Amino acid sequence: MGKLGIEDLKKISEKSSIAGAIRSNEENDTKVVVHMGTCGIASGARKVMNALKEIVDEKKLNITLDEAGCLGICEREPIMTIISKTKPVVRYAGVTPEAVREIIESHIIGKKVLDKYLLANFQKGAENITETSPSEKPAVFSPEWEGPLKDLKEIDFFMDQRRITRKNCGAINPYKIDEYIAMNGWTALAKALSEMTPEEALDEIKDSGLRGRGGAGFPTGRKWELCRQVRSDTKYIICNADEGDPGAFMDRSQLEGDPQSILEGMAIASYAIGANKGIIYVRAEYPLAVELISNAIDQAREYGLLGDDIFGKGLNFDVEVMIGAGAFVCGEETALIHSVEGRRGTPRPKPPFPAISGLYGKPTIINNVETFAAVPFIIQNGSKWHSGLGSETSKGTKIFSLAGKITNNGLVEVEMGTSVEKLVYDIGGGVPNGGKFKALQCGGPSGGCISINHLDTPIDYESLTKLGAIMGSGGLVVMDESTCMVDTALYFLEFVQEESCGQCTPCRDGIGVMLGILTRITEGEGREEDIEQLQKIGEMIKKTALCGLGQTAPNPVLSTIRHFRPEYEAHIKDKKCPALRCRALITYSIDPETCILCGKCQKECPNDAIEGVPKKKGSKGEPFRILIEKCIKCGNCYSVCPTGSVLRT
Repeated sequence: MGKLGIEDLKKISEKSSIAGAIRSNEENDTKVVVHMGTCGIASGARKVMNALKEIVDEKKLNITLDEAGCLGICEREPIMTIISKTKPVVRYAGVTPEAVREIIESHIIGKKVLDKYLLANFQKGAENITETSPSEKPAVFSPEWEGPLKDLKEIDFFMDQRRITRKNCGAINPYKIDEYIAMNGWTALAKALSEMTPEEALDEIKDSGLRGRGGAGFPTGRKWELCRQVRSDTKYIICNADEGDPGAFMDRSQLEGDPQSILEGMAIASYAIGANKGIIYVRAEYPLAVELISNAIDQAREYGLLGDDIFGKGLNFDVEVMIGAGAFVCGEETALIHSVEGRRGTPRPKPPFPAISGLYGKPTIINNVETFAAVPFIIQNGSKWHSGLGSETSKGTKIFSLAGKITNNGLVEVEMGTSVEKLVYDIGGGVPNGGKFKALQCGGPSGGCISINHLDTPIDYESLTKLGAIMGSGGLVVMDESTCMVDTALYFLEFVQEESCGQCTPCRDGIGVMLGILTRITEGEGREEDIEQLQKIGEMIKKTALCGLGQTAPNPVLSTIRHFRPEYEAHIKDKKCPALRCRALITYSIDPETCILCGKCQKECPNDAIEGVPKKKGSKGEPFRILIEKCIKCGNCYSVCPTGSVLRT
């Protein structure tokens, strides 16, 4: 198809087949969709699709096979959705290639929902998530189906979410631009070009209260306005998709599930500030995201939605993809710019800010994936609508990744201001197997940890900052009682040190000093003055480091000292790790009352640190004892003991 006019969007929308919207005009009245994000593929979604193709060919079934992105409930992948013109949508979870035959024979051929794989029957906190039970409150009951079905919004995981930016993820085939258009895609740009001046489009973003979703939460409209005011023949827009936080995968999923929304958001930004060139900076570790966003760009160009004279309204804007080498520091905007320019990715002092002098010295706007993906919805629905969502200072919704010791690992989108408790328990399902929540690590490796005492904290920029944490890009790692907070701080500080560019003294040397102190503490050599030293050095680094990485690097240490100080004191004064995680501070012993003298511990000891004689036929054996001076604290004896007689203290 050639270049589109605004009127062509409606025609495409009417003809397109949408997975999640159940709009089908195909000859086949049934569509089976396999969700093929990275999480689904890692769980076996490609094998599920191959099994589907095999059984469809074998039985000559008249159904359409399709794919979509991740729904967000990654814990239950692979997920398969069955859509019909006349029947309710049915989603099956935890699908294996072997289960495919069962589902097809029951659902497609037998017209009977197969309860044991039904996503609607997913129970939060269940020890075995493959077990099911009847739904107490069916959202849909059709006499054509035997069994109750729940709408997505009535499943525990989705019930408290407000899916706006992620609306299309899992609902459309990300390889097909027509499906995005059928979900009102590209109509926001059409509206901006036909009904608004660039200034009015910019005002909508300013008035919406949208703040950058990539870290500091700087007002998006203010950044755009600063760039618009600069006179220049060339301006750049960069989408920062260099998502490097451990446990964070929001941007990856958006790129994989709804890539056109990002392009449309960038195109609207180009109109508002007068830019003509866009770059999406994606890390090489995201091969599927790179493939999908590249395909989206090609299709948008083919339709004339990128390039010259878009919609015949005089807007000239194009986008290209640049693949980064995985340097965490390139998430900082000036380091990212240096990388795009072909230089080493190191931050530079600001001002001048990139909005004034950025890529190749030209005015440059940098926002992350989620920020751009939110822009079309603001233009479509208006700034008042967006500013009515969220909290007083943090407007709209935010996507979070739930990872760690949490029942429902996955992606959630909620209004800003949603409490930690709602995220962890109502949506996340709490700690698995009845475990006890201990801490929530927010904002990536340079974020901070908050304790169980702050469950009522609303998650917004200001509230988290007051507790010594940051929102960052939205990675949330849940920790239970088995987590040592000193060891956690050490882990994140090691990560930041490895990823630091080493350019400024506070970050390069200060983090190294803090790391040395933390290492001593976890090895049982801590000193009473260490806590105060860590605080003093950490505050100095925050005030004097060159860039955001260094300025936030001490957060894991400072926040864990603030909220878990007794744990530091136990390591230093008592030479004990309460969570029994720091190897040097663990002592192993054998309880003679329960030991059955099997000798397994002695066989597994690599350093001959266990003396005693196993009980054998005709011999009573001799009690086992661990020689502390020879024990290397590997934990093998603890792992193999069948009676729990090896004790850790």
